[in-house]
Amino acid sequence: MRKVLYLLNFAGKAGTERYVETLVKYLSADGLVQPFFAYNEGGLLVERLEAMGVPCRQITMRRRFDKQAAKALADLCREWDIDLIHCHYLREHYTALLAKKYNKKIRVVYTNHFVLANDFITRLSNRWMDKRQDQMIAVCNKGKEQLIANGWSADRIQVIFNAVDLEAWAGDRSESTLRSELGLPENRFVMLCASRFADDKGHKYLIDSVKRLTQLTDKPFTLVLAGDGPLLEPSKAQVKELGLEEQVKFIGFRKDIKNLYKGSDLYVNSSQHEALSFLIIEAMAAGLPVIATDMGGNSDIVNEEAGCGLLVTYDDPDSMAGAMKRFLEDPDFAAACRERALQTIEEKFEIHKMAKVTYDVYEKALHD
Repeated sequence: MRKVLYLLNFAGKAGTERYVETLVKYLSADGLVQPFFAYNEGGLLVERLEAMGVPCRQITMRRRFDKQAAKALADLCREWDIDLIHCHYLREHYTALLAKKYNKKIRVVYTNHFVLANDFITRLSNRWMDKRQDQMIAVCNKGKEQLIANGWSADRIQVIFNAVDLEAWAGDRSESTLRSELGLPENRFVMLCASRFADDKGHKYLIDSVKRLTQLTDKPFTLVLAGDGPLLEPSKAQVKELGLEEQVKFIGFRKDIKNLYKGSDLYVNSSQHEALSFLIIEAMAAGLPVIATDMGGNSDIVNEEAGCGLLVTYDDPDSMAGAMKRFLEDPDFAAACRERALQTIEEKFEIHKMAKVTYDVYEKALHD
């Protein structure tokens, strides 16, 4: 059994944290990994991992090139007899690579969760740090392309899609309390978006799309917006200004995400930046078809071959509203996408397959 230290700068409640929690749960359950966790800034993930019995430790990481943090990490790896560090953002990635100088046993795997270009100085430092790198994981095909463009060696990058457990998301509408909570009838078409209210999540144009949809159809519908974030209040003001209080409902940050999926008919992603969204694949595993922006890795999930939903143009309310209208007015199309969503998860985004190929990357890092 390999001792793996999962290293994360901020241990909050977003998709990267879900990725770490998923790997910890399934790799340890399969007897492949004994997990440990270190972080700079604590949050919900620390609570969840401690509840699972995972040893956790705080390490201050002030910047990318932090020798003090690298030494502390090297000492912690020595204390816990760690075989491999799996890290997820640039600050802790650099810290882990620097720690190899102080602890020769350390091997490093880095998962890139974004499709974002680095600036010139970062690309240079990436090329310099690349000689220390063991293995890298990109969660989508465009992510691998961007890693290479950012200065990392292509031959050490594997594409492994994020994944979910179909059994965990099984169930039906009767299990959900969402509609009764909001006073929505069973025949109301309900769309869900559970992204954090931040600039790159596209809520402003999503709300504009709902306004456009009201001009395209007379069929009743509700868009449920779950989550919190800095743009929550401006989004509420926009809904009020457009007179959409009946069509758009805000329910805040929720931990009962399965309950929300089961009470909905369609999942909507309006993001500008995505690598491979856990929310999308979770929604599909719960039986929902998807509308997603054609950004980042969304096209690895939603495409003609998969047949699980529709891709739309980012920041184009006509494109988004048109896709919503099709689902709203074509129940046969929605049903076909719902069925294909479940099949797509089983074929491409199933957790046991993902855990096994991730472990294979660990072994490659340890033996190359």
